Amino acid sequence: MKGLRRTMLFMPGNNPGMLQNAPILGADSVILDLEDAVSLTEKDSARALVKNAISSLDYSKVELVVRVNPLDTEYGPKDIKAIASVKPDVLMIPKATEKQLEDIDNMLCEIEKHSNFQKGNIKLFPIIETAYALENVYRIINSSKRVSGVLLGAEDLTSDFGIKRTKEGEEIFYARNRVSTACRAARVDAIDTPFTDTNDYEGLKKDTSKAKSLGFTGKASINPRQIDTIHDVFSPTEEEVKHALRVLKARDEAKEKGLGVFSLDGKMVDAPVINRAVTTSKLAKVLGLI
Repeated sequence: MKGLRRTMLFMPGNNPGMLQNAPILGADSVILDLEDAVSLTEKDSARALVKNAISSLDYSKVELVVRVNPLDTEYGPKDIKAIASVKPDVLMIPKATEKQLEDIDNMLCEIEKHSNFQKGNIKLFPIIETAYALENVYRIINSSKRVSGVLLGAEDLTSDFGIKRTKEGEEIFYARNRVSTACRAARVDAIDTPFTDTNDYEGLKKDTSKAKSLGFTGKASINPRQIDTIHDVFSPTEEEVKHALRVLKARDEAKEKGLGVFSLDGKMVDAPVINRAVTTSKLAKVLGLI
């Protein structure tokens, strides 16, 4: 659903069938991948294929993201120039650094000016997948006003650390905390790393719930079959919606009585509880739950 980022689905940029089906698979965002999913011998053809797909297919109901190759490779600048010309919603930047985002921002400004696009419409989504990026994540977010969210890339991050990536994910606990905290402080979305076992739905639910509990706002996926599980975790339950509506009703009644403080079910209701209820009710409305 456009406007939400509960799920961001990776799709290989060199597969015409998948590019065609991407908009109808149910993810909030689709990531057309020119990096890891594409071999070196297919980089140029995949770039042309993705560019043509964006120009000819209807992606209007999903957020359209393209993961380009790193800027310090021969493919990265070519990807940015070609893909920016067809106005994707977002460019996802691997191995992100502050300098790279600043350079890409400048490149996009020139492309937008030359193409008569509205300045700043193409957003940036850095991937935090190196020790350097993790240490400097808040600075990376603030290196460009185009940054609208961050993806934690645990596979490359653990490789950079020289440690084993496990299904339980204890080795990325600190990384998750640091990324989610930086994103909350900067008021941008925090997207958790994909769960790579596409047949373990219980493990996916547990991993997604853990990410949500640490402050992530969504999760990347590598298979359409993972979408429903992730959506379930990041959508409010019926009980949560009912409670939120009761809190808001009690707030309104307290205002009418001129009360600055009120209680519900014997518990004092303060600003954080009210804010959480507002957030829950807004999401429930967007999802058609109320």
